[in-house]
Amino acid sequence: QVHLVESGGGLVQPGGSLRLSCVASGSIFSIDAMGWYRQAPGKERELVADITSYGSRTYADSVKGRFTISRVNGGRTLYLQMNSLKPEDTAVYYCHYAFQYWGQGTQVTVSS
Repeated sequence: QVHLVESGGGLVQPGGSLRLSCVASGSIFSIDAMGWYRQAPGKERELVADITSYGSRTYADSVKGRFTISRVNGGRTLYLQMNSLKPEDTAVYYCHYAFQYWGQGTQVTVSS
């Protein structure tokens, strides 16, 4: 069993930055992929960024060049550094482990 806890969300002005964290506990294997998805009101959940055990990163086109995903602490801690935030980045952000386990989500609101 795996438990994920996200933190770091909040309200930020356009152009600002936030860093999301996701801490995993339980049977974690660094070989498994982790990543971030988001869901805005009235929209489907979408990929933000993924990272594999080999360090390969995938980003949604909408966040390339602005967001950076990283994984540390033996694979138990996942970060998402979000810069140059836009109102369209407003959503609940979820981390996943191996696409099988999901956190409870953290709200990110970008507004002036």
